[in-house]
Amino acid sequence: MRKKEAHILIVDDDEDILFSARVWLKKFFTEVSCLSQPKNILKFLSEQQVDTVLLDMNFRKGFENGQDGLYWMQEIKTLEPQLPIILMTAYGEVELAVEALKNGASDFILKPWNNEKLYASVNLAVDVSRKNKKLNQWENINIKTNQYQLETQSPAMQEVMDQIERVSATDANVLLLGENGTGKYVLAEHIHELSERKNQPFVHIDLGSLSENLFESELFGYKKGAFTDAHQDYAGKIENAENGTVFLDEIGNLPLHLQTKLLSLIQNRKLSRIGENKERLLDVRFIFATNENLKKAVAENRFRKDLYYRINTVELNIPSLRERLEDIPTLADYFLDKYKQKYHKPDLVLNEALISELTHYSWAGNIRELDHCIERSVILSGEKNLKLLMPQDEESMLREPQHDNVKSLNIEEMEEILIKKALKKHRGNISLAAEDLGLSRAALYRRMEKFEL
Repeated sequence: MRKKEAHILIVDDDEDILFSARVWLKKFFTEVSCLSQPKNILKFLSEQQVDTVLLDMNFRKGFENGQDGLYWMQEIKTLEPQLPIILMTAYGEVELAVEALKNGASDFILKPWNNEKLYASVNLAVDVSRKNKKLNQWENINIKTNQYQLETQSPAMQEVMDQIERVSATDANVLLLGENGTGKYVLAEHIHELSERKNQPFVHIDLGSLSENLFESELFGYKKGAFTDAHQDYAGKIENAENGTVFLDEIGNLPLHLQTKLLSLIQNRKLSRIGENKERLLDVRFIFATNENLKKAVAENRFRKDLYYRINTVELNIPSLRERLEDIPTLADYFLDKYKQKYHKPDLVLNEALISELTHYSWAGNIRELDHCIERSVILSGEKNLKLLMPQDEESMLREPQHDNVKSLNIEEMEEILIKKALKKHRGNISLAAEDLGLSRAALYRRMEKFEL
């Protein structure tokens, strides 16, 4: 039988009890620690991640009323309120057991114990501990802070939604392709909500916002002491998605050395933290997204071919807003309702003239740009009349000024010009410039470094 990944702490002043309990439980759990002095419990728990505590109830000679155990249980509960604690005693009075359970013990065991009973009690406590940790971390998982507009009148988008409906019921890897701002995050979360994993974590990891030196530790976690600042064991974001869905956004930004590790994880469903030799079995569903041309990246040896084929079991191309003009009125109404409520302007309406203006704009930033446009308009409009504040049209941004000395339509040259314009427009404000360009701050910084801006 494979050992369960769990850390058990046994606290008892009898060395024989510590030895026998540790030997037995070590058969079933990966880590079992022992303390003979209860005064060391709080320090130990502050330095180590523990799933369950087995705690003796009597530590002072001549005292057999169990008050020592109740005292230390309350001390532990103050530090770790949801940590399951199993109390142990050789003096089995019913009243003592009832008091222990009333005070928060998860179970009460008599010495000498039955080994099978001890294992069953600890195993159940570990399961409870895991559920408690997951509930703490994902306590808002079923509270939707965003209700997205997913209705569509666009044939191209309807086809994508039909494909999502079919693929959601499976555990197949999905690759979402599309321009910035087309709603890849929303669709990834929608796939999760339609799947059997919907009540488990949905973990979004934006690879474009992580600096390269944090990639591995954030994704895979690390063992205490693995590097200078690793003061305790840390479960990475992928491990925290156990039984749920991992959405790896901007997958094209993953460095080559981590592409190898990710490929191994996807193929073998096993994960190793930094500084750790053991492998942890992992049960997650992967969704990937990028606005990059991964086929080109493969051809240029910037992206592993085997990883590309592994992540695109199902490849969905998300149409730009320019390709789904039929949806602009519905999306605009949705954003207007959202911001009317947020900014307390209930009388604002989108008339046909304003909708026509919206549908005749190019929307280089797609749905995200439309969202920001409506929000700005609501904020700066009066109480009753909506004044539409359209962003600068893409055509005017691309108009060739003399000082830029553009001699071709080379994509990189045009990209550099757009970045310079965005920075000038927002007076060097990186956040606003990135938002205008439909990029993350990290992606804009990389491009600025590339063009030595």
